Amino acid sequence: MGIFKRLKTITMAEINGLLDGIEDPIAMLNEYSREMEQEITKGQQALARQLFVENKQTALISETKALVDKRTHQAKLAIEQGDEAMAKIAVQEKLNKENQLPIYVDQLEAIKGQTQILVEKLDQLKETYNQMQQKKILLASRANVAQSMKQIQKVTVSFNTDDIARGVVRAEEKILMMEAEVQAGNQFTTPLAQFDAAYDNFVSDEELNKEIEKLKNENEKVSAL
Repeated sequence: MGIFKRLKTITMAEINGLLDGIEDPIAMLNEYSREMEQEITKGQQALARQLFVENKQTALISETKALVDKRTHQAKLAIEQGDEAMAKIAVQEKLNKENQLPIYVDQLEAIKGQTQILVEKLDQLKETYNQMQQKKILLASRANVAQSMKQIQKVTVSFNTDDIARGVVRAEEKILMMEAEVQAGNQFTTPLAQFDAAYDNFVSDEELNKEIEKLKNENEKVSAL
């Protein structure tokens, strides 16, 4: 690709990229696709012209063969009628056409060879175009994934780490406060429990003296025995 053609391709890619609203790599692929589509169109037009020439040459051969047959018939008819002059004219044109016929046939073979070359090149161009279209789909998918990852990275990088750190500190303080509340609750309930236990174990003086007198009486009975 020459420098001017490359500059043209890049310029067209930029223009069409703006129109397509896509990223530059895909724009380049789209521009190459457009160029190949144009080449395919040119190839099809050239093939159409070539087929026209081939069909025209085939028709010329058919017309020449028909004319040879016609002049042969006319020469025979002139001889039968004794018109030697007319027979010579008919035979002369017959021979001229017979001499031209191999040339026309050779030309037709050459034209068919050129037609085949055009067909093969056009098929190759179409195959290349189809492969590029498939590759373009794959590359477009990869480009979309890369673009998505790029956006994700931008979002990740845009996070303010100071805000995150402050958030962690606030969460830690809240947990500490919850733990302190639990601890304070335990401190408040323990004395009450001890007080209740002490109250439950309290014995009055009257009960104490009565129990002592009871024990003394039991001892005196044991001594009397």
